[in-house]
Amino acid sequence: MPSFDIVSEVDKQEVRNAVEQVNREVGTRFDFKGSDARVEQSEYVLTIYADDAFKLEQVKEILRLKLVKRGIDIRTLDFGKEETIGGGKVKQVVTIKVGVETELGKKIVKLLKDSKLKVQGSLQGDTVRVSGAKRDILQEAIALLRASELEIPLQFNNFRD
Repeated sequence: MPSFDIVSEVDKQEVRNAVEQVNREVGTRFDFKGSDARVEQSEYVLTIYADDAFKLEQVKEILRLKLVKRGIDIRTLDFGKEETIGGGKVKQVVTIKVGVETELGKKIVKLLKDSKLKVQGSLQGDTVRVSGAKRDILQEAIALLRASELEIPLQFNNFRD
């Protein structure tokens, strides 16, 4: 029985490269001269530091641009609350969402059932496995999911015949 997996993955190395580019650009820009604006990365958690809220917004915009240039969808970014730290400086934590959460997985399975395609969707951890009788039906399911506007980008892999 043919099947495939629905996942949401982000290339960690591309994120690291984008963060390095942001820090390099912030270090050379005239409007950031003498400021402590920077982005730090820990796995899939980014922390943005800046002198004030205006500079924080500028660093976030630079980060978005660099991530898009590197092929990372910015829908995976989950911006936390702005926090004030000592000396009037601000920081913000940005989490990169990886994997299909249970709630979204249930939404995908419901979407597949409502479409009347002859496929079965099942949650398996942070992936959704879709199986059907024929390859053509699975390709229709992929087209349906690509056309639907979901809050995170999806990748389809592990296609087995």
